[in-house]
Amino acid sequence: MATTRPRVLQYGKMPLTQLDAELAQAYEVSILSEQPDPERFLAEHGGQFEYAVTSAAMGLPAGVVDALPNLKFVSSFGVGFDALDKDALLRRGARVGYTPGVLDDCVADLAFALLLDATRGLSESDRFVRRGDWSQSRFGIRTRASGKRLGIFGMGRIGSTVARRASGFDMEVAYHNRRPVEGSPHQYLPSLLELARWADILVITAAGGEGTRHLVNAEVLAALGPQGFLVNVARGSVVDEAALADALESKRIAGAGLDVFEDEPRPLPALLALDNVVLAPHIASGTHETRRAMADLVLHNLQQFIATGRPAAEVPWSAAQ
Repeated sequence: MATTRPRVLQYGKMPLTQLDAELAQAYEVSILSEQPDPERFLAEHGGQFEYAVTSAAMGLPAGVVDALPNLKFVSSFGVGFDALDKDALLRRGARVGYTPGVLDDCVADLAFALLLDATRGLSESDRFVRRGDWSQSRFGIRTRASGKRLGIFGMGRIGSTVARRASGFDMEVAYHNRRPVEGSPHQYLPSLLELARWADILVITAAGGEGTRHLVNAEVLAALGPQGFLVNVARGSVVDEAALADALESKRIAGAGLDVFEDEPRPLPALLALDNVVLAPHIASGTHETRRAMADLVLHNLQQFIATGRPAAEVPWSAAQ
């Protein structure tokens, strides 16, 4: 029997399992990753889909977009959009919704968790205790976080939330963006290199993509210096991971806290051997509250686009169409 429900192509299983069920309840959903032959499925059925759902981690490659000639809208779970093929989507004229705003607090919380862990050596001290080393020696003295200079690369929603957290630690905050943020109370520095020279701790909250690829390179890390710390809760591509591993190993920077990596889920092996870096498996938005809010916005974006032709939250380059 023919269905009157809109047909939705789901690129893969979503990070929140309830969202899979909620999408299937509201729409006629086909999950591409579950098809025995995804390429053949797209060739035979691609023209039936006007809507697609994916996540920031999965993205949507050009080959899939090109196989969906009637695609009008993509609802993506997450704030990153560098894995979505921008050129293919713009050629197709498809709009793209995402889930900003609802994860700012949790990402900022994790940025500070990594910051505190890196500066105070919490994960390293945990390993020290578990190995039984405490009975034989004292754990080394570390660096306090409060009162430090905090540099933020990317003063968007998440960067601004990190800056608010910093006030509770009596930190001085400065930032670098492509342009100054109107009304920001914090000092703007016109280059990332200047920000790194100024900061004791550099937190990355900038968007990923080719425009920011490897902007945190060996020169920036050298400017941060042997007493400096790096925290990345943005995208792994923003940091030259090999240069970072070398700077950590040679103690040209003091430490780092990373939630994201260039090749997830495979951090550079050199990082795994170092004690002065804290590694997390891309969990910044991984709380029940935030994932639920993100799922709700995925659904809301899809519902609103179908009803009005415009999602509640749209990626910047999509909205410019």
